[in-house]
Amino acid sequence: MTVHFIGAGPGAPDLLTLRGRDLIAACPVCLYAGSLVPEAVLDHCPPGARIVNTAPMDLHAIMDEIRAAHDAGHDVARLHSGDLSVWSAMGEQIRRLRALDIPFTVTPGVPSFSAAAAALGAELTLPGLAQSVVLTRTPGRASSMPRGETLANFAATGATLAIHLSIQNLRSVVADLTPAYGADCPVAIVFRASWPDERILRGTLADIESRLDDGITRTALILVGPALAGEGFDESRLYAADYDRRYRPQSAESPWAGWTPESERADDG
Repeated sequence: MTVHFIGAGPGAPDLLTLRGRDLIAACPVCLYAGSLVPEAVLDHCPPGARIVNTAPMDLHAIMDEIRAAHDAGHDVARLHSGDLSVWSAMGEQIRRLRALDIPFTVTPGVPSFSAAAAALGAELTLPGLAQSVVLTRTPGRASSMPRGETLANFAATGATLAIHLSIQNLRSVVADLTPAYGADCPVAIVFRASWPDERILRGTLADIESRLDDGITRTALILVGPALAGEGFDESRLYAADYDRRYRPQSAESPWAGWTPESERADDG
């Protein structure tokens, strides 16, 4: 028996990996976060599967379901929205599974910041403007922020910020970021990225609060940074005609001419 943690993606049912789909189809038990995972994903469950919405359950109740499946020898598909590597609460479940000696696997999913960037038609790392993306949040009831992980500290780097779980704190987000980025820094709010009711609000740190309406109170990502303007950036050297690539040397005289991964391994040996 194995518990398969599966990232169910940002919302659109077809933004599920093939591996995730196949694991769901093979598991007689499926536990899913009903408030965030679309029910259409459950269509992949096999006939007769036990399907449990964990949204109203606490951690102890969820572990009871997993233990019952373990005792019955049934594999479990454990679905969380987005990708499991951030804010999924997978870590606390894995800690208990290890204590119980119950095996598990992890299958990644499409993260919400990627879906939001796609909705915006934006590259978040534009040469000369930003080469880093910071995934962060503001303090909330569920989790506090470690000392040093402040928006002001992250803003000082000039990176593109993807601020999760924080739309209710938009005013303080603006106040914390404006000194470093400036009032005219581009901001985008993407509500329910990839869902049928997806909405996009664009503005700047100076006016984004006035653009927010009462219909967006949760499930929204705040993106901030100069790269969101999509202009004023340098051309990448990656496709420059005179850029000598390891895999595509420009001439026979190139130091990379004749290079292969096997030759590098031979040199290392």
